[in-house]
Amino acid sequence: MRPESCTQNWLTNWQGPCWSFSPTLGSRRRWRRSVTVFVERLFPPWVTLWAFLGQVLDPDHSCNRALATIQSHRAALGLPPLSCDTGAYCKARQRLPEALLSGLCQRVGERLAGSATPGQLWLGRRVKVVDGSSASMPDTLANQAAYPQPESQAPGCGFPLMAFVAVFCLATGAMLRLALGPWWLHDLSLFYFVREALTLGDIFLADRGFCSYAEMALLNLRGVDSVLRIHQARKTDFRRGRVIGLGDHIVTWHKPQQRSRGLRQEDYDRLPATLTVRELRYRVQTPGFRTREVTLATTLLDGETYPAEALAELYFLRWDVEVDFRHIKITLQMDVLRGLGPAMVRKELYAHMLAYNLIRSVMWKAARGDRQRAHQLSFKGAVQYLRPTRSCGPTHTSTAQCARSLLRLVAQQIVPVRPDRIEPRVRKRRPKSYPLMTKPRAQLKAALGA
Repeated sequence: MRPESCTQNWLTNWQGPCWSFSPTLGSRRRWRRSVTVFVERLFPPWVTLWAFLGQVLDPDHSCNRALATIQSHRAALGLPPLSCDTGAYCKARQRLPEALLSGLCQRVGERLAGSATPGQLWLGRRVKVVDGSSASMPDTLANQAAYPQPESQAPGCGFPLMAFVAVFCLATGAMLRLALGPWWLHDLSLFYFVREALTLGDIFLADRGFCSYAEMALLNLRGVDSVLRIHQARKTDFRRGRVIGLGDHIVTWHKPQQRSRGLRQEDYDRLPATLTVRELRYRVQTPGFRTREVTLATTLLDGETYPAEALAELYFLRWDVEVDFRHIKITLQMDVLRGLGPAMVRKELYAHMLAYNLIRSVMWKAARGDRQRAHQLSFKGAVQYLRPTRSCGPTHTSTAQCARSLLRLVAQQIVPVRPDRIEPRVRKRRPKSYPLMTKPRAQLKAALGA
């Protein structure tokens, strides 16, 4: 949509440093933030942010494509064209504060998650799903210093790798918090930086990588319950404890005698000596699933309020976070970042997450706040309709009419429900038969010259 009507509103409502905005694209006014003075020229921050979001939504992520969009919009407004050199736009992107992008992403996600009513939650409880993933970036010295490549790859033959852990709202799909780090940091270590996203009354849902006595106990002290797949190193004996049902009992876990490396000493001292945990096991009968038997650990001890069937269904919904990451990394093409420096890489990552939250907000509004209908809408279909309409404005009757038309179109992008559909985990299209790169490029070029 038109940048004057969308990006400017996001920045105006952002609870951060106070900015003053100009009404037209390309005017010259001074921006004041504390004692820092910014001179607004051809690329003011809100125009740069609008173009940046369009850049991550476009299949062509190049700066030249983003500049072409700005040129087209200026022509529609009757403004003179700019230079075709992308240097000014790239410098404007670098001037965007990283805290602005991360703050906008967090606020849009929290606003979307807060729009879910109690009736749309799981048994009246708000569930937040946590999972980790990674993304690669260009092989530059700056990126290698901040996010080094895996040690198994030879120097000059790999790419820097960033790991991140995100917290999602299960009801709306909103991304609430994000923690970044090098690839060698465990997901539990990154989870420490996003733990505050879980508040009183929430349910923490994650896979076995997050199943830790320390995390479950610390969250339990804050009034947060956990539903996790039990870690493979922990042994379970259903002959012990207080039996609730077949493959369902309550046992007592004991505090580890030694503090793990990723746990702070003050957090270890706060841990209780014991923790009452409910363990339950069920079998997966759906064809095509790799896992046939799942054992869960949870602090939801009431078997009547939270029956085993409901907990099994809840853990099955954890797969939604994998689908959310697929939307972000594949549909929005964030699996390979393009920034040549670590600061630009982080801004690009936050821009993708902000775009994801905004698309989820459009889908939620198109579904009129219906959780089931919102999850049936196609994320890719919403992106396909958002891409051509994000620049509408001067040629349309009104922005409100354009927005209403967009919501009607997005509401029609329904994915059919196919519960029994199964597909083999194979690839039909063969990759190219080129050998893998095992030596630095300079050595390979030298060998060609010889």
